[in-house]
Amino acid sequence: MSALTVSQEPEQSWDDLVRFWEEMEWPEGSTVEIIEGIVTVSPAPAFRHNVIVARIHRRLVPVIPEGCEIFQTQSIAVPSRFGMFTPDLMVAPVPEDDDMATYMPAGMAELVVEVTSKSNARHDRVSKLAGYAAAGIPLYLLVDRWAPNGPTVTLYGEPKDDVYRPLSAAKFGEAVRLPAPFDLVIDTSDFPTT
Repeated sequence: MSALTVSQEPEQSWDDLVRFWEEMEWPEGSTVEIIEGIVTVSPAPAFRHNVIVARIHRRLVPVIPEGCEIFQTQSIAVPSRFGMFTPDLMVAPVPEDDDMATYMPAGMAELVVEVTSKSNARHDRVSKLAGYAAAGIPLYLLVDRWAPNGPTVTLYGEPKDDVYRPLSAAKFGEAVRLPAPFDLVIDTSDFPTT
C-alpha cells in the first residue's frame, strides 16, 4: 500500500496545517506527517522495516547521552519547511515542557533515523533530508532499503541551511560509524533486505 496525500487549501498557514493534522481522525496505525506543506498518510511499516528499526534501537541504548532518550513515533516540527515529520527513531532530551505532548521542535533532536519504505522513499531522501538539516539536527542516518544500486546506509551531518554533508555511506553488510556523542559502530550485516 502506498502513501496518500491530503491536499488543503493553497497558501494555508503553518498553524492551520498543524491544527488540521492534530484534529483529523486518521486511520489507526498509520503515520501522518506534513511534508512540504502536504499532509501525507502512510500505512504502518512492513515487518522488515520494523526489524531494522528495532536493531538500531537496541544498539543505541547503551550509548545515548545522559538526559536523552530514544523515541519512536514522536513527531517533530520543522515550520520553516512546512514539515511535521515522524522519524523511525530519534534521540533527543526529554522535554521539560509538558505542553509538548503532540510534537517537539525538531531542533531538539541529536539524531534522527529514517528507514525507507518503497512507496515514499523520496520523502526520506529529499524532503526530510532538507527539513532535518534546516532544523539543525546534528546527525541524520538514512537506511535506504530501496536505493537504486542496492540497500545502503548513509550518515549525514554538519547541517548548514537545508543541506547536510554526507559523512559516510555503506552497503548493507558493511559497518557505519556514528561519531560523538554516540561513538558507535552499527554493523548492517543483520539488516533484512527488501
